[in-house]
Order: sequence, then structure tokens, then C-alpha cells
Amino acid sequence: MLDADMQAQLKTYLELLREPIELVASVDEGPKSAELLALLDAIAALSPKVSVRRDGDAARRPSFRIARAGSAVGVEFAAIPLGHEFTSLVLALLQVGGHPPKIDPALAEQIRALAGGLRFETFMSLSCHSCPDTVQALNLISVLNPGIQHVAIDGALFAQEVEARQVMAVPSVFLDGQPFDQGRMSVEQIVARLDAGAAQRDTARLQTLPTFDVLVVGGGPAGAAAAIYAARKGIRTALVAERFGGQVLDTVAIENFISVPYTEGPRLAAALDEHLRAYEVERIGGQRAARLLPAARPGDAIGVELASGATLHARSVVLAPGARWRNINVPGEAQYRTRGVTYCPHCDGPLFKGKRVAVIGGGNSGVEAAIDLAGIVAQVTVIEFDHQLRADAVLQRKLATLPNVQVLLGAQTTEVLGDGSKVTGLAYTERAGGAQRRVELDGVFVQIGLLPNAEWLRDAVRLSPRGEIEVDVHGRTSLPGVFAAGDATTTPFKQIVIAMGEGAKAALSAFDYLIRLPVAQAEAA
Repeated sequence: MLDADMQAQLKTYLELLREPIELVASVDEGPKSAELLALLDAIAALSPKVSVRRDGDAARRPSFRIARAGSAVGVEFAAIPLGHEFTSLVLALLQVGGHPPKIDPALAEQIRALAGGLRFETFMSLSCHSCPDTVQALNLISVLNPGIQHVAIDGALFAQEVEARQVMAVPSVFLDGQPFDQGRMSVEQIVARLDAGAAQRDTARLQTLPTFDVLVVGGGPAGAAAAIYAARKGIRTALVAERFGGQVLDTVAIENFISVPYTEGPRLAAALDEHLRAYEVERIGGQRAARLLPAARPGDAIGVELASGATLHARSVVLAPGARWRNINVPGEAQYRTRGVTYCPHCDGPLFKGKRVAVIGGGNSGVEAAIDLAGIVAQVTVIEFDHQLRADAVLQRKLATLPNVQVLLGAQTTEVLGDGSKVTGLAYTERAGGAQRRVELDGVFVQIGLLPNAEWLRDAVRLSPRGEIEVDVHGRTSLPGVFAAGDATTTPFKQIVIAMGEGAKAALSAFDYLIRLPVAQAEAA
């Protein structure tokens, strides 16, 4: 279960335990319980501070609780947390065992001050690369505040409960038995939901921040590179983002990041975050930019108004807001989002095991999704608007070998059908003859590309007909002192390595802009 490398790695981590911990198992006679016990025994064998008990009384079996001996501190897994959740397991072991978490001290105190009596349940999938962030955030909150409980539940192990609660997307979080939220969530986002006064306090604090030399908007690869390059110049740098990591957090396998043969999106995002923390950068998370306020004259402060109401100021700005999944914009899509309509085959595919699904989109993303889903679901229908697939030839050849995949070309999706609570089918029109058709299915995976997050800039900088920020070879926009980089710009080829390079270029261009300002203006600022 744990290979030699994993055991050696885990043994090193367990040496950091400060307090003894107990792994309290709730099991039955089934094979999954035996598998869980084998994992727990293997962990306990690596450290004298870890012991296993088999007298757990949890209703879900198999499950286990990591408990600090003689304390109420602990977290619970109704899962065998390997795959993408192995890191969640390691962190839970360390944090319950007293190893201090990497968290801002002020945020930690805010968590300890939260009212207790809350019980969170997170339904996740071991193949979901978005789930660990949410699981780890709630685990950390429950460790710092034992009055808040959390259990991470593998939907594949508890399929009946998933069906009963109509969980059709992961991660899905319930609070005291009621839906709380869905999707990737950070500690800051969850605490903001639980602490009614947090948003007002944060807004007031942001209003007191000084004028920066460079303000980077966006926390993805382009934004992180821009902030690092700016900070290395010794100038006052800030980075504001709704979430750190950006779209790369939703990327599974990365095999074209030069010098790194293979990595995964969340791992790369964590490395970017660690690199960023090594520099003096004011990090402002959980904030969405809403409006860009041009300077009165070059060198004067440019404003970035946030959705929260606060306004940040800087003498130059680097825009790196990234992109988001493109919607099909047909009736039923919004209504059934997370209830059968989804955008992540890796995350939500296991929830549709043995069912019928459609993949909308015949490009690389769509065909890759169909190939992945074909090994899980009963039937995959690929729906492509064009009269031919646009995916690479190698992917099309693989798709053609799969017996449970059908491809509909020249098909325009017109409606997502449902019964009021979940998806039941999809309607489309044959473009060649205009015939109306429908397909009965249980899930719809939308894979038709990305949209730039640039609508909020429409009245401030020049955008292309596709809604992208127009930039020149230096990363300059149409507004003096404002630069841009990454997937939201007109720079061709939306790739991580390109976004990083463009982010660095934009920061260097911003620095060049600042040092060329008239001395009187620079001193006044």
C-alpha cells in the first residue's frame, strides 16, 4: 500500500510529531476495512508516537479519526486517503501531532475565536486535484479550534450517501447536515464565511495600506512571476488575488514545463506560493478586482477598486487576472451546475461511475476528458459543434478505439435537460439538416476552452474582440503605467511557461517605466 519511497518520506515527516497521536479505526468485516487497517498499521510502524485503536464507533465504516492523545484535537477521514489526498493525510498527522501549521498568526487567532459546535462534512474524490485544498483547510480549522469538527468522505466508498444527498460535484461541503459550499476553498475563504465581521475588518485594513510601486492583480503563474521579479528590484510590491495559484490549480498533469518532466497543478501552485513568500510582497488574498482607476497623470497613483469596496493604489499595475472555463450558455446549464453539469472530469468523473455522460467539445480538452471518462462511466457521448474533431491526431486515434464512446459532429447543444434536481439529458440540433435530437444521460462535462477574466477592465484599457487585454511586446497596455501578462492577454499560446515569462517581462517593463518617470513626480509619489 505504501511503497518504499512513501514509507521513507512519511517516516521523515513523523519525526516532526510533538505529541503522541492515536489512529482510531471504525471498521467492519469488508475488504475496504482490511485495506484501511493495513494502512493505519503501516503508519504506526513508522513512529513510536503513533498507535492504532480498533474500537471506533463512527457510523461510517471504514473510517478513522486522527486524535491527539488525551485531547479533543482531531480530524476524521471516512476514506482511505491515498491518491491526491495523501498529502491531506500527512498534514493531518503532523498538525494533530502538534507540528505548527504554516498559517498567518492573526488568521490562526481568528480561527480559535470562532464559535464552536460546528460539524463539517466534505465529500471528495481521491482522483480530484481540487479537493485536497478544501479538505486541508477544514482539517486545519478543526485542529486549531476543537469545537469545530470535520470529516472528509470518499464519495466512491459511500455511494449510497452520495446518491441520497445528490452530490454530483466535488468537493461538496456540508455544515451541520446542510449544503455549505462547493469547489476549492481556502482557509481564508471559509473563515470569512464563518466570521461575520471579517470582511468589514479586512476592508478597513486594506484602506490603510500605502501606495505601492507595483501592484500585481492575479495570483497565477503570470502574477507570481511578476511579483517576484518586481520584489527582486527592491521596490514596494503587492499582489492581490481571489485565490493564489489561479487556473493552474485546476490542471492535473503538467509534462511540458521545461526542466520538470512531470508535475501537477496544485504542486506547482504550492511551489509558486513558497517562492513568493521568500520575498517582501504584500499578499492580499480573497479579494476580487472590480474596477481600474487610471492615474491623473503618469507617475500618479493608479487605483484598483475591489469588490469588497476597498481601493488599493500603486504607481504601476501589472494585470494578470487569468481565465476561467467557458460556458455553453444554454438553458439548463446554470440551473444544473454541480447537479450534473460540471467542468472537471478528473474531479467529478468518479461520481458518474456506471452512468451515461456527455462531453461538450472536440478539442484536446474534450477528447482527453472523453478518454478518461470512458474508463469510469458506462457511455460517453462527445458533442462537437464543428464537422470534425479538433483534437490532436494521436488523441483522436485513441478515442476511436474505445467501444463505449460515440461522437456526434456538427451538433449544436441547445439545452441541458433535467427533472428539477439533476440532469436527465441534453438537447441538440443537427447543423446539417436542422433536426432536433436529445440524448438521455446523467452528466454533462463542458470542455470548450477558456474566457479571459477581463470584463471589469472594459472601460479602462483596450480589449480585443475576444475580450483579451491588448498588449505590445513589452507587456504594455493602452493605459500608461499599466502592464498585463498571462492568459487574459492577446499574447498567443496560453501555456504556463509562457505566462511566467510574460509575467516577468511585465514586471521588468513596470520597473523600467518607474525609473524613467520625472524625478519630481517620483518623489511626490
